Amino acid sequence: MTALPAAVRIREVGPRDGFQNEPETIPTEDKIRLIDGLMRTGLRRIEVTSFVRPDVIPQLSDADQVLRGIDIPEDVEVSVLIPNARGLERALLLRDRFDDIGVFLSASDTHNRKNVNRSTDESLAGLEQVIATANAAGLHVEAVIATSFGCPYEGEVALDRVLEIAQRLAAAGAPEIAFGDTTGMANPLQVRDVFTRAREALPGVELTAHFHNTRGQGLANVLAALEAGCESFESSFGELGGCPVPAGATGNIATEDLVSMLHEMGVQTGVDLDQLLECARDVREVLGRPLGSHTLVAGPIDWQRG
Repeated sequence: MTALPAAVRIREVGPRDGFQNEPETIPTEDKIRLIDGLMRTGLRRIEVTSFVRPDVIPQLSDADQVLRGIDIPEDVEVSVLIPNARGLERALLLRDRFDDIGVFLSASDTHNRKNVNRSTDESLAGLEQVIATANAAGLHVEAVIATSFGCPYEGEVALDRVLEIAQRLAAAGAPEIAFGDTTGMANPLQVRDVFTRAREALPGVELTAHFHNTRGQGLANVLAALEAGCESFESSFGELGGCPVPAGATGNIATEDLVSMLHEMGVQTGVDLDQLLECARDVREVLGRPLGSHTLVAGPIDWQRG
């Protein structure tokens, strides 16, 4: 078996990717409390909101209030998702409240048009300008390529096309590229191939895996990415999240499931699993419904009990 990394980095995306998919408005004060809790679990990277148009995603219309309200420890990197130049312009008014931005596009034209009403090439040209502005402001940039492992509308997405997009984003100044399994279409063999090829094509670039558990293969795909040398992952507490298009695209892998599995395999995360589970219980109470997280239901493994 391929040697696994000794430690990995986790970016918690629940407060953005998770909350934006909830049908009921989450009060701003609850968001702030939940984010403050996550920041004290040992998680060092947290995506807290997005500067999207309020009429498009009303759930995140309080981005300014959330950023102003959270209590940020010195050792936590805060990131926000930026859809376009206008979103970055809004975000920069609060530049002292975050460290990183995420930008995104889809590898498939059809998904990209349904998501942002642009072709992939149009989005790519716009993001190259956004990345340049962000770099000038001293921000770390993560560029997320959605549908990297397949598109629900077009089917297979050629890996050469995914890597071409990734190379352009890296050349534009993005030091981190995330490959997103947006609707849970990836399988472990495919994941191993993507990250093996990406390491060759993108030397010096941080490669991040963003898996959804739509078809129950999320953690299997994590293992495949680890075996291919990936050391950076994104996940969502409680298994919150999904994709606005299409229907049936359920949540991200649960952060507590990811942390539990990694710790059992001897891979360090720096995260206190018990504290993280408290956060997952808290968000479950706020939402008032069962969540998909397995560790939240079963609890962590206690080897002392056998």
